[in-house]
Amino acid sequence: MTITQTIHAKTTVSMTDLRRNPSKILEIAGDLPVAVLNHNKPEAYLLSAKAYEALLDLVDELSLIKTIKARSGGKTVKVKLENL
Repeated sequence: MTITQTIHAKTTVSMTDLRRNPSKILEIAGDLPVAVLNHNKPEAYLLSAKAYEALLDLVDELSLIKTIKARSGGKTVKVKLENL
């Protein structure tokens, strides 16, 4: 029986090929993720620094959205701009 696994990247590379020429893999991938396969199963995902930073920004934005939603609908206080 074969168990299938979803690969969350359009590009894949074997561990062996990654070891042989990691800079070439990064160059080819650009800002897209690369699934690193070990025995034809995804073992890790490789991201460029730019893609990883964008992902962290999204996580931060989602955290802020959750905070805003949690605080919305609560008590409000009117403040004049001169008083700030």
